[in-house]
Amino acid sequence: MTAPRTPAGLPRDESYVLTIDLGSGGPKTALVSLTGDIAWYEHAPVPTRTPPGGGSTQDADQWWRLIGESARRAMRSGTVRPQQVVAASCTGQWASTVPVDETGRPVGDCLLYTDTRAAPHSRALIGGPLAGYAPRHILTWVRKTGGAPSPFGGDPIGHHLFLRHEDPATYRAARWLMEPVDYLTMRLTGVAAASRASMTAAWLTDNRRLDVLSYDADLVRRAGLEAAKLPPLRPSGSIVGTVCERAAAELGVPAGIAVMTGLPDLHSSACGAGAIENYQTHLAISTTSWIGLPVPFKKTDVLRSIASVPGLFDDGYLVANNHETGGRCLQWLQETLIGGPPDYAALVAEAATAPPGSNQVIFTPWLKGERSPVDDRDARAGFHNLSLTTTRADLIRAVLEGVAYNSRWLHEAVERFARRRLDPIRMIGGGALSDLWCQIHADVMNRTIERVTDPVHAPLRGQAILTGIALGAVRREEVRDLVKADAVFTPDPANRAVYERLYREFPRLYRAQRGMFHRLNRTR
Repeated sequence: MTAPRTPAGLPRDESYVLTIDLGSGGPKTALVSLTGDIAWYEHAPVPTRTPPGGGSTQDADQWWRLIGESARRAMRSGTVRPQQVVAASCTGQWASTVPVDETGRPVGDCLLYTDTRAAPHSRALIGGPLAGYAPRHILTWVRKTGGAPSPFGGDPIGHHLFLRHEDPATYRAARWLMEPVDYLTMRLTGVAAASRASMTAAWLTDNRRLDVLSYDADLVRRAGLEAAKLPPLRPSGSIVGTVCERAAAELGVPAGIAVMTGLPDLHSSACGAGAIENYQTHLAISTTSWIGLPVPFKKTDVLRSIASVPGLFDDGYLVANNHETGGRCLQWLQETLIGGPPDYAALVAEAATAPPGSNQVIFTPWLKGERSPVDDRDARAGFHNLSLTTTRADLIRAVLEGVAYNSRWLHEAVERFARRRLDPIRMIGGGALSDLWCQIHADVMNRTIERVTDPVHAPLRGQAILTGIALGAVRREEVRDLVKADAVFTPDPANRAVYERLYREFPRLYRAQRGMFHRLNRTR
């Protein structure tokens, strides 16, 4: 059977997407084929500013300049001919806010998802005694959306409130308050647009009816927002427009190529893991960590901070949850306890010299609090059961195992949420590069781990494949086969008893220390 071709008439494996993955560390710009092969890639770091009072901002105009520089280098490299670039598409961080004018240019810094300066305004609006919420608000929000705005202020509703109350000049200058991926999409096309998926963290759409594409007027009113500043909604995974002349000149790509709606990295990662059909599961061990899977139902587990949110397409949902620190734990270990230039391969090699179970040392990886399966921003990390015989190798391996214990704790909750065993699990992110870490996850979770090829760039690959679907060049049912696994890790029976014994202590450690966490680190 002949493979589908693009609207330009090119074979899909010779057709490329200028794909942007905007992480909190800066944009990654790549040329990725519609079938997911990365031909060219570059990462440009961006500093984060931390204004007093919990601020966390970046220069959104700097993102665009860096993306333009990278895109021009990509096109000059000769890796791909200009006529082979058939589309552009953006994925990346979400729950952040960029204030822009009517042309899409920033009128202020992006407020990142870690910016909590709006906490007093958010608490005044929705706060109360029920898990930090007023009951009348939380029940309405969860019933309609599956989640709720944060009383800590680190989300789009909090950002809107902060700008209106604390930075009124920027608020007045802003025509639109946009998610980063929607801002970049507007820079590409000149069109102000968002989707249910990109606006997930705003909690402003009634997700019980995915066929109704509009903001919910009651939720907008409850949030105290100005509806006119919310970008119009388009179907997720649809074509928003084409690259305008100005953007084409700034990026060095052809004008008139298609641009798909921006998507959060949760969504593009699911596709980049080859897991877009119902109950196909992926585990990300990146800076943060999560377990995601498409499901056919809207549901919320308030106690464990797990919800199904609008999915990759407007006909289903995607399970959302989060660990605040995943791979970041290994980075912290390197920076804080080991020192010297980063050498994660050496760290993992040293960890392999310690026995499974790290000689009974347990690491709890809550370096920045936790969200799922417990929502506790006051929780903190620790090494437990140390002795004079504990070695550095024990500590390093304990960090790898502690992240895996946390993954199992979440996975058990996600399986209860989905009401079924979820096995195998596709693994992505920088943590998946380590065979040892993949095997530890298989042993601790007692599940088969399938590591996808090039796991670090799963969001870039997924966003390009989704663009291929939007263009009609890729079929949804093909995605699992397009994304290959380069290794499979099955649970080792010899290690199961060791990990079962230690894992039983893991949630007990949280329960035993919860009171101390709150006394020492209370953020509310």
